[in-house]
Amino acid sequence: MGVATSDFLSGPALPPAMSTLVADRLREMITRGVLAPGERLKETELAESMSVSRGPVREAISILERDGLIELQRHRGARVITLTYDDIEEVYSLRLAIERLAMERCAARITAETLAAMDEVIARMKALTGPHESGDHVALDLEFHDLVYEAADHTRLRRSWELLRGQVSMFLNARTDREDFRSSAWSEHAELREVLAAGDPAAAATAIEKHIGWTLRRIRQMRDTDLDQPAAGPLSGPGPEGKTGL
Repeated sequence: MGVATSDFLSGPALPPAMSTLVADRLREMITRGVLAPGERLKETELAESMSVSRGPVREAISILERDGLIELQRHRGARVITLTYDDIEEVYSLRLAIERLAMERCAARITAETLAAMDEVIARMKALTGPHESGDHVALDLEFHDLVYEAADHTRLRRSWELLRGQVSMFLNARTDREDFRSSAWSEHAELREVLAAGDPAAAATAIEKHIGWTLRRIRQMRDTDLDQPAAGPLSGPGPEGKTGL
């Protein structure tokens, strides 16, 4: 007699595919800057270093290409993407749009459990003192925002965030070796937590416009510094506090 479908589905969970495990490892190496922007990914070397065959590595590269972290170049193979200022502006303008909705929905659905989880993340942020790597700060920053998307209870919205998350992490890890980011991250997220706790969707939307808008302005400032050209375009002006240019 055959095995009932319900019995089969309720059996032990299947282990993740090897390609998924390899993709997760490569994703972490890329977003933390271990694999540098523009660096070529050689299947043979990666397979040997991870003690796997080339097949899972090839599949993992395809996964990360879909995630926007790797680009395949004709006759040149796979390389870690290099984010231009235009790329970063696109990432953050899209992030602002989806996170505004996430904050509004989160504020309307906030629970004591979510607030407690946010408090724990903020406490870990505040405790990061001394010579910690930027990646530690970035990981906690994104963990806080993961909680916002989870509480928003919107499957497609969360999927949009997951597709964008890696590129956000790449940018933050590349640009957060400044002390101002490390010292202010916990307090800024504590402010977001308080706004969400108040349960006001409109106030939550305004708070995230200020939070992410600051980063948008920094992107433009850094571009102007690196390229030595005057600011112009959608990020000009005082930013979301004055509702100019966003």
